[in-house]
Amino acid sequence: MDRAAGVLLAAACGDALGVPYEFAQRLRADQRPEMAGGGLGPYRPGEYSDDTQMAACIARALADPSAPADPGGTGRGAAGPAGAEGAVFGPRVLDGVAENFLTWMFEGASDIGNQTRAVLGAAAARRGKPGTAEAMLAAARERYTSGVPSAGNGSLMRTGPVGLCFPGDARATADAARLLSRLTHADPLAEEACVLWCEGIRRAVAGDGFAGVRTGLELLPGERSAYWAARLDEAEQAPPHEFNPNGFVVPALQAAWSAITTAPGEGAEHLVAALENAVRAGDDTDTVAAIAGALLGARWGASAVPDHWREAVHGWPDLAAADLEDLGRRLAQTPPSALSG
Repeated sequence: MDRAAGVLLAAACGDALGVPYEFAQRLRADQRPEMAGGGLGPYRPGEYSDDTQMAACIARALADPSAPADPGGTGRGAAGPAGAEGAVFGPRVLDGVAENFLTWMFEGASDIGNQTRAVLGAAAARRGKPGTAEAMLAAARERYTSGVPSAGNGSLMRTGPVGLCFPGDARATADAARLLSRLTHADPLAEEACVLWCEGIRRAVAGDGFAGVRTGLELLPGERSAYWAARLDEAEQAPPHEFNPNGFVVPALQAAWSAITTAPGEGAEHLVAALENAVRAGDDTDTVAAIAGALLGARWGASAVPDHWREAVHGWPDLAAADLEDLGRRLAQTPPSALSG
């Protein structure tokens, strides 16, 4: 439970740590990032950004799968998409995630990426009605098939909660990661990155360290597995700032993996060093650190997060450290059968 509680908490801490430096001059190796606020928001000290806000949208829907999928009480919503992934989340649950995204866009988004804004905007007319998720899936698919670049880091940044949903099932975790990525980012590259990271989180919470990112390669087709294995090799042999610009999902994952695998120490020492490493990647600093934070929290647990970070971190929708920990624990204890019903 400590490791489950650490996923959202450490992601939020990485996010808030990176906020002041987003798209600013990259920090030198001798400079330590601080949760100073400011950035593009501007944000208050310790306030996290859209990375954690969207992760919270997912976590809240999945931790309470019996909640209505729409505020108007109009019913179950549209059926899930055809294929194996459609059975992972029931239509009520998937519509719950989609509705939370729209509520966030209209009521809480401090920042929103172009890809996410376009897809959510296209589905906004379905807000409070059945079929919100199906509308998002269709908009994301149309955008990708029309040739618009759709492999940004916006689905990877929020994917951490998925790693808590199916603790004993790698395949279900992979299917869920693909499906929730596809709500806004239909490019297979984004889906594959989410599969690797969610399997890493699932295995880390189970006590297997960081091995799951590599074993997640087995969940990809052969040629795709080889592609990502080479990208992980590159990340382990270079500092995070080598993978830049990191708005694209591939260097974003590489920068986060580099930050983790090149940082010294264990436990709390490693968590802090790796998150500082992630911020020093530069460019989309809050996103890289949020991605890294989800896996670091899964590996070392909420107890490894420094007290001064825990006391400072907060953000929409009025969540502080204890709330983020509670969401992670609740999600880990939600029966998978409740998510597919």
